[in-house]
Amino acid sequence: MPSEYDLRGHTALVTGAGRRLGRAFAEAIARQGGDVVVHYRNSQAGAEGAVQVAQRLGCRSVAIQADLLDPEQAAGLIRRSLELVPEVDLLVNSAAIFEPVGALEASVETWQRHLSINLTSPYLISQAFARARNGAPGVIVNLLDWRALLPAADHFPYTISKSALAALTRGLALALAPSVRVNGLALGAILSPAEGGGDDSLTEVPAGRSGTVEEAVEGLLFLLAGPKSMTGEILRLDGGRHLTG
Repeated sequence: MPSEYDLRGHTALVTGAGRRLGRAFAEAIARQGGDVVVHYRNSQAGAEGAVQVAQRLGCRSVAIQADLLDPEQAAGLIRRSLELVPEVDLLVNSAAIFEPVGALEASVETWQRHLSINLTSPYLISQAFARARNGAPGVIVNLLDWRALLPAADHFPYTISKSALAALTRGLALALAPSVRVNGLALGAILSPAEGGGDDSLTEVPAGRSGTVEEAVEGLLFLLAGPKSMTGEILRLDGGRHLTG
């Protein structure tokens, strides 16, 4: 990774970091010298693996289990982190659920589950993070999706929850300025469908290919360690998919 993404002296909390992109984000932060708190719900083995990677790199790292469907557990995640590490000045809201449910098929339970994990928990964690920073500098990155900026009929609860998270990203950028910067990372297809990634047809992607985990990681690191004047932005890494409607 480029040397300008130096995260030594910083500590990040990454939610949903026991698997897939969340784990890749946590390990990438450690590779740039940052300490990392690895949140997981069920993926304990993956979370512990990420902790081990970070510790081998000489970084402080701990894993914390929390069910983000529970507002109290979400709201308490920062407090629990600060019981284990001196400070948390970077927050990556990566945890999400993605279910292929349409508008007419979605039950109240499915709707509420998506809103709880994809929208309410990032808000509660961000709120607790900003309060803990108490005016000190900090950075929040919310993981979005190209669908969030161009809602469609498929994956309806997911799309709407991510659209709301995009609005929350911009709103928090205003509310938490100037001390805390808040940006979003909107991804297209990164992982293969077999791995639980996007289902975009590559014929609809101007770049003609899926993104890579490495590119997603670089986008995250840019938002964490890049220009200090950047806030309220949503960085799209979707191969131009948003241009095709």
